[in-house]
Amino acid sequence: MNTALNRQLKADLALLMVAFVWGVTFVVIQDALHNITPHYFNAIRFSMAFTFLAAVYWKRFKYISLTTILTGIFIGLFLFSGYTLQTVGLKYTSASKSGFITGMSVVMVPLLTAILLRRIPTAQSILGVVSAAVGLGLLSFNQGISEINLGDVLTFFCALSFGLHIILVGKFAPDNDSVLLALIQIATVAAASFIFGIFLENPPRVESFTKPVWTALVFTAIPATALAFLIQNTVQKFTTPTHTALIFTMEPVFAALTAFLLTGEVLSTSQLIGCGLILTGMLAAELKGIPRKLKKG
Repeated sequence: MNTALNRQLKADLALLMVAFVWGVTFVVIQDALHNITPHYFNAIRFSMAFTFLAAVYWKRFKYISLTTILTGIFIGLFLFSGYTLQTVGLKYTSASKSGFITGMSVVMVPLLTAILLRRIPTAQSILGVVSAAVGLGLLSFNQGISEINLGDVLTFFCALSFGLHIILVGKFAPDNDSVLLALIQIATVAAASFIFGIFLENPPRVESFTKPVWTALVFTAIPATALAFLIQNTVQKFTTPTHTALIFTMEPVFAALTAFLLTGEVLSTSQLIGCGLILTGMLAAELKGIPRKLKKG
């Protein structure tokens, strides 16, 4: 196994762990939002994540540049948009539909990559994406599809934001300090969430910080935010945006497995087939060739 392939495999495994952590957070976040509003939850979550990383990597700040700050803010706004639209969208649509529509970012990434970076995935990547998208549909739409509502539209733009975030990290991470880039993105989400919370929500009261809220904040702030985005910004230098998006489709699979282990929820036959198709899509992407540059017309 050559060095480049070995690095990509390690990067993919690290991103798979990120997807696992994000999948586990679904239950605890849903529980916490019964007591605290979305923008303030995200504001506190990302503030805690920033504080944790800043305390560990404070020496890195002496190397920070204006370019890294501006790049981090730019990428962070897409991250903020994704989290905000997803959270607000859940007020108007079901969790299963939200999960599938958010997962559509895996389909958007190759298209956006072709448009923005002038690259096109190979046939195996496209087949992998289609397989994963169908799998997500079977996994999430077990109860059937109803008419499109406001939440579906908001979540669609959430998927678009996450897709753009994946591509932008892949484009700018190799030329910037990974830790500083992650810190600026996280700080941007925290600041933007506080601003939106001040204008759109009532501040949380002391009694709002119940045990489920603190559990969700600590778990999502450290493993699911600070460490997850640090890993993404570090290892995406060694893999492609399409790979990253495809691996992240494992998030609802891990969420379903967590629900089974913690609550005894049993997957239907169609949902199990969906999980299998997602895994098939990942394997297809792992066997693909290097994306080729689009020819200039």
